[in-house]
Amino acid sequence: MNTDKIYAEKIASDYVIKETSKIVRLKKLDRKAKQVAEIFAYTFGVIMALVLGVGMCLAMGQIGNGDLPSMILGIVIGLVGIAGASVNYPIYKVLLQKGKKKYGNDIIQLAKEIAEEE
Repeated sequence: MNTDKIYAEKIASDYVIKETSKIVRLKKLDRKAKQVAEIFAYTFGVIMALVLGVGMCLAMGQIGNGDLPSMILGIVIGLVGIAGASVNYPIYKVLLQKGKKKYGNDIIQLAKEIAEEE
């Protein structure tokens, strides 16, 4: 058993230009179509959850003076966080539809090519 030959072939295979299969291209297009919507949804959701938390802390007197203006400010900030978290999913759906519209024709064409090959 010639281990040098096996090792050389393994290294050479790393430098050979590989054609991407149609399935890999299809998965990449699908990922591109969904990526913007997912990144926005996660980021916006986390930010709105933090805003809601800050509002709750102000309203309960954990941060701030604990007086009436701080509580009212906390309630307002909390409502902003609730509103933001509530609109997160509809915004996600709109962004997802835009991504599907942008890449939809390419995805459908590639899927048809794959289905016809088999």
